[in-house]
Amino acid sequence: MFDAHLLAHAWPYYLAALGGGYLLGAVPFGLVLTRAAGLGDIRKIGSGNIGATNVLRTGNKGLALATLLLDGGKGAAAVLLVRWFWGPDPAILAGAGAMLGHLFPVWLGFKGGKGVATTLGTLLAADLPVGLATCATWLIVAFAFRYSSLAALLSTAAAPVLAWYLPLLWAPGAETVGDARMAGFAAFLAVLVWAKHHANIRRLLAGTEPKIGKSKKNQDGVG
Repeated sequence: MFDAHLLAHAWPYYLAALGGGYLLGAVPFGLVLTRAAGLGDIRKIGSGNIGATNVLRTGNKGLALATLLLDGGKGAAAVLLVRWFWGPDPAILAGAGAMLGHLFPVWLGFKGGKGVATTLGTLLAADLPVGLATCATWLIVAFAFRYSSLAALLSTAAAPVLAWYLPLLWAPGAETVGDARMAGFAAFLAVLVWAKHHANIRRLLAGTEPKIGKSKKNQDGVG
């Protein structure tokens, strides 16, 4: 049960963690990097997304990689910094804030990326085994089916299941199967990623989603 007295004193830290995570997540690295490189507004290129996949359409692989790492890194940084100062519960809120900031940045009229890189970075920082398993799932699906968006959808959908069942590997027979807090957090991130990939889902069902290596204006899988 929650300690009401403790919660009454903790809520400012929780609010600060959520708000700080949001501000960090709202930094649009794809836009900042492409503008700094003199490539213009990434929102006017390709799909208009600010993520790494669309940055790659500028032809600059280095900028795309930097965007991928920074978008993932800001989610990880939010979790790690807050956990260092305030503990694991506020850290989860910071990760949620970073994800919301990336998807709905106030500086860009709440029109952000699709959150895959930020999700993976956040999961890696929040629970390393779950994060690594989610990344491995993305890679397996991407190599098997050649759809970046499908890899994003299936790996994020797998993340809550991984969070719940991975503890069985090192605690067989334990009464508590998994980490309910981590599983719930991963499910929250998955819902956001799926919601932002609604157009990709329609194209996958219609058989018109382009595969990895085949360019198409509105393709996006990591952003």
